[in-house]
Amino acid sequence: MLQAIFHAWERRLASVTKDRVVRPFDWGLDWVSVAGDREAPPHENRPADHLTSWVSEVMADTDAFYTPAPTRDYSLGALADGEQLLTFPSAITTPHAENNTVYGRLFHPRENPSRRHRAAVVVLPQWNSDAGGHIGLAKLLAMSGLSALRLSLPYHDRRMPPELHRADYIVSANIARTLQVCRQAVLDTRRAVAWLHAQGYDRIGILGSSLGSCLSLLTTAHEPLIRAQALNHISPRFADVVWRGISTAHVREGLDGNIELELLRELWQPLSPSNFIERVRDRKTLLVYARYDLTFPVDLSRELVQQFSAMGVPYELAVLRCGHYTTGVSPFKFVDGWVLSRFLRRALLND
Repeated sequence: MLQAIFHAWERRLASVTKDRVVRPFDWGLDWVSVAGDREAPPHENRPADHLTSWVSEVMADTDAFYTPAPTRDYSLGALADGEQLLTFPSAITTPHAENNTVYGRLFHPRENPSRRHRAAVVVLPQWNSDAGGHIGLAKLLAMSGLSALRLSLPYHDRRMPPELHRADYIVSANIARTLQVCRQAVLDTRRAVAWLHAQGYDRIGILGSSLGSCLSLLTTAHEPLIRAQALNHISPRFADVVWRGISTAHVREGLDGNIELELLRELWQPLSPSNFIERVRDRKTLLVYARYDLTFPVDLSRELVQQFSAMGVPYELAVLRCGHYTTGVSPFKFVDGWVLSRFLRRALLND
């Protein structure tokens, strides 16, 4: 009975958004060379084969794919109530100028100022989060004694070009663009971590929700400075969430008839957490999923947990008694915030 109630609630909350657009399928070959990795192949010559070859090269050396060039071009300005705004150039230059600057809102703990330069958490919000998304969570982390740097994801809020109303370019039926823009998020996050480390933070964690959870694990797997990760809503494979989740039904509609799930899984391998579990063995990990989730289907979440267990990679687990959208509704958002902040406080401050 509870499952039926929550599933109906989830579908009702998902239906509130009326501006989802079914965008046409595209292999996105013009995005293969956006970061200067290799030349874009001819569009007319077996695009699936070209992308398969490119992805094989990426998977052979994901450190190269997910390591940004260093930068010193950081700027930190003051905002209201002690909040600060960090800006720096993205590690990838996309065709949209608005998207090429990264913004992070920095919150410091009001108590125990001596800890300010010791522990910090990078916060990656969910897909289509607006500028206010996860700000409450960042403030909760600051109340817990942790500095919190909440990043705007690529093509979100102030990084969104005028042509968009939603952050469609980070997850879409454009195969290579989705790969490169999610990669951009990881590179941007690693630049943020580098800045925190340069400021004297020696205990750095990461917290991500939904899409941000996937990006957080990818970042942790390639960033040795991250000591702890809190992953809020989880799946082993990027493609399966897009294929099956109710939040991405419009993306699936663009994919249908153009690509099969097996090929999509293969092409989006660099975005799939299950490929990088072994690389987070020495980090502290919290896995969180929601029992009635229709966006990150529960069997996928449980599969990732089982993979951690089967590989003997340490983790803590929390199961929320709600769904994906209802995680943001009282009282579930308070439970979730408490679970996430408690883990990160223990992981970064208590040893």
